[in-house]
Amino acid sequence: MTGIAVVTGVAVVTGAGSGVGREIARSLLTAGWQVALAGRREDRLQATAGVAESQSLVMATDVTSAESVTALFAAVRDRWGRVDLLVNNAGIAVLPGDVDEISLADWQRVVDTNLTGAFLCAREAVRLMKAQTPRGGRIINNGSISAHSPRPGGAPYTATKHAITGLTKSISLDGRAYDIACGQIDIGNAATELTGRFGDGVPQANGSIMPEPTFDPRHVADAVLYMASLPLDTNVQFLTITATKMPYIGRG
Repeated sequence: MTGIAVVTGVAVVTGAGSGVGREIARSLLTAGWQVALAGRREDRLQATAGVAESQSLVMATDVTSAESVTALFAAVRDRWGRVDLLVNNAGIAVLPGDVDEISLADWQRVVDTNLTGAFLCAREAVRLMKAQTPRGGRIINNGSISAHSPRPGGAPYTATKHAITGLTKSISLDGRAYDIACGQIDIGNAATELTGRFGDGVPQANGSIMPEPTFDPRHVADAVLYMASLPLDTNVQFLTITATKMPYIGRG
């Protein structure tokens, strides 16, 4: 039986200060990658890096700012000379509400972070991947099962995750000529700060409130490591990982 090949390089992980992003970053560091940890709070990024200071680059980054994202990738280039993997993980949601109840400010905040932020990071990564020797690399976008089966009151989040799927497909197509692979991981109910309330019950499509199971986010990190281990002539285009008993298949 063939095991997963040990592949390392230079990675950038956004939203690395907590939750799934922290698990992914730590798993990459443990596997021997050099990892740039990007997020808004430097103290949380330092906590993610832990004792792996020689392998890590902590960069307080606002993914909604083109200047901040450019500075992040310039620092990566100056430190390591290349980037082999971008994990576009940074994302937010706002309080649930019907579409007529959502403020323009909240809508824009989600779009700026979840969609524009992913675009800005991908743009800088692709520029480096095209120019470096050997050229190429991999981008893994964090999508969501909400793009396929929305939760009540989640229009901004759902819309941006639909858009991430389009971005993933476009980068995958445009990157072919430059040995750039792009895939997406759709996650359902990983146990993080954001899903802490799920055990108490969350709204369902039929109007009821029902507890939902979660799963250890380390399994998301393992899935990302698998995707990143593949040679650039092989790509996991879409991977879905969920809590087995969550109401996703058949939701609604």
